[in-house]
Amino acid sequence: MAESNTENREPTPTHKKIDEDWKKQVERDKVRETTKETQQQQRQQQQQQPRGVPPEAGGFTSFIAGLTMQAMMAMGEMADPNTGMQRENLAEAQYLIDILAMLQEKTRGNLNEQEAAAMEEAVYSLRMAYVRKASGPQAGPQGGSQGS
Repeated sequence: MAESNTENREPTPTHKKIDEDWKKQVERDKVRETTKETQQQQRQQQQQQPRGVPPEAGGFTSFIAGLTMQAMMAMGEMADPNTGMQRENLAEAQYLIDILAMLQEKTRGNLNEQEAAAMEEAVYSLRMAYVRKASGPQAGPQGGSQGS
């Protein structure tokens, strides 16, 4: 009876140890691959971020700048970076300017000096550009889309 128990017990621990080592190695490999992928993604994000842009670039001032660029593109003052084409849609531009003006009003007193100055400059500049465009010979009665 002692011999049969010994025979049954010996292969099992050896087999489990090999199996466990294999599982641990696979798990370590997965962790390494995940770490490598994460590092590659971080490097790609850093390379895509323009040089000299502060880490807080996703803040309120960047949001204002994004809306300003959209309004400038809608007025035909800038080419769309995705298509390279310029288009004019004064109704869209007016809508974006109105959004910025509403944000300016709703955030009054809650912005730091830099944010408040960026907001003031954006709203003023866009309004002046819109008046020039809307009163120019190219503007239609509704400010509709021209071109694409």
